[in-house]
Amino acid sequence: MERRRHRRVHAQLKSWIRANSHEIEGETIDLSAGGAKFSSSRPVELGKQVMVRLFIPGTDTPIDIEQAQVQWIHDQTFGVRFLEIRPQELDELEQLIDEYIELDEGGQV
Repeated sequence: MERRRHRRVHAQLKSWIRANSHEIEGETIDLSAGGAKFSSSRPVELGKQVMVRLFIPGTDTPIDIEQAQVQWIHDQTFGVRFLEIRPQELDELEQLIDEYIELDEGGQV
């Protein structure tokens, strides 16, 4: 039985995670409106509150999620839960997820 509340898509996006004054460059592996899975060679701290920046191909403005929390860590991957996201960023994130779903279903964006 699926427990997820949000649609999740496989999405490889350049991303930055900021914890205090440290920025970690990584790649988004999958994405939903409630959180994301990342890959990075730099370590993160379990439970740490972070800011997430997602770089969307074809746009000049990244999606910034001001408050997220590291939920789990495994090797060089980790998951974050989005704690606070502004309505405009949420709209952009949901639109991006819709585009990935459409591509996955064989449509064209």
